[in-house]
Amino acid sequence: MALMTTYRPAILSSLTEAGEAAWSALLAAQGEANPFLSYAFLHALHASGSACAETGWQPQYLALWDGSVLAAAMPLYAKSHSYGEYVFDWAWAEAYHRNGIEYYPKLLSAIPFTPVTGSRLLARDDEARAALVAFLLEQQQASRMSSTHVLYPAQPQALLLKEAGFMLRSGVQFHWINQGYHTFDDFTATLEHKKRKNIRAERRKVREAGVTLRRVRGFDITDADWRFFHRCYETTYAEHRSSPYLNLAFFRDIGAAMPDNIMLTIAERGGRPIASSLVLHTKDTLYGRYWGAVEHVPCLHFEAAYYQPLEFCIEQGIKTFEGGAQGEHKMARGFLPQQTWSAHWLAHPSFADAVERFLEREGAGIANYIDELNERNPFK
Repeated sequence: MALMTTYRPAILSSLTEAGEAAWSALLAAQGEANPFLSYAFLHALHASGSACAETGWQPQYLALWDGSVLAAAMPLYAKSHSYGEYVFDWAWAEAYHRNGIEYYPKLLSAIPFTPVTGSRLLARDDEARAALVAFLLEQQQASRMSSTHVLYPAQPQALLLKEAGFMLRSGVQFHWINQGYHTFDDFTATLEHKKRKNIRAERRKVREAGVTLRRVRGFDITDADWRFFHRCYETTYAEHRSSPYLNLAFFRDIGAAMPDNIMLTIAERGGRPIASSLVLHTKDTLYGRYWGAVEHVPCLHFEAAYYQPLEFCIEQGIKTFEGGAQGEHKMARGFLPQQTWSAHWLAHPSFADAVERFLEREGAGIANYIDELNERNPFK
């Protein structure tokens, strides 16, 4: 198939060049409901200045047009650092630096600051997806950048990239699966006695501290709620001595543009808010995202960021709760290990060989780690 004659290729510096209607139609054509791939979410990242050239995330989205129809597209960025990615390549960058070779800029396909698996090769059909991969290969050669990285693709797309010459890297996240529970107690009844007892004790500590919690759905979130949540979000980063990636404008934008996908949990004591967590969701999947507190209460993090969202999943019949990056402690709360993928291409042959050998060793370690985790299953 001749790529240049079958489709009209384009590199987009802004999603507005594609337009919301075309982007949404492409997602619908391939049945993609992930809210992080929505025009509203991605455009808010860029328009708010959270992910843009000035912050080291220069959009270079790939697009293939069939006449006036967007047949395929790929979120793609020129990155000048490795912050906000959750698949860590700092050691690779350091090795390049020690040998006097520039690692940055690099090409990165990902949802900024979001370790959530989903489509990265958006296409209306297999033919368009194959053409998109060919377009990506052309761009990584033409750009003369050190490398290309595709983070958290769905496994079939990871395998497609492997066929195209990418190296695969695996990781682990922890997801909760709804087994048709009717109540939170139905869920905890399936856990080992010690795990069930610990959850009850954690929830009791929050109640005994005089904390109440309320869940606020998108349309009901006020600007005061968003300002307080962002204060909590900034506090979390300050405690880790780092700068927050997302600004208040971003949260206001997604609150206005995609309220059906958003829920805040706000913890209050003595009539004033002291903590908050944010989740995004569809009718099938809930994604744990951000948490923060301006006042410490033992176990409040677990209540606001895990137990309240779990209750919401059970009430709404949501099948899966993706707990985000890392966090082996989630297993004690009913989350189980799930393998994730990323795909990597390095231009320098010697470094590519070294990374390939490293990934083989790391992959074997990840497989063993998942086996060990499964042996510690928290359920009866």
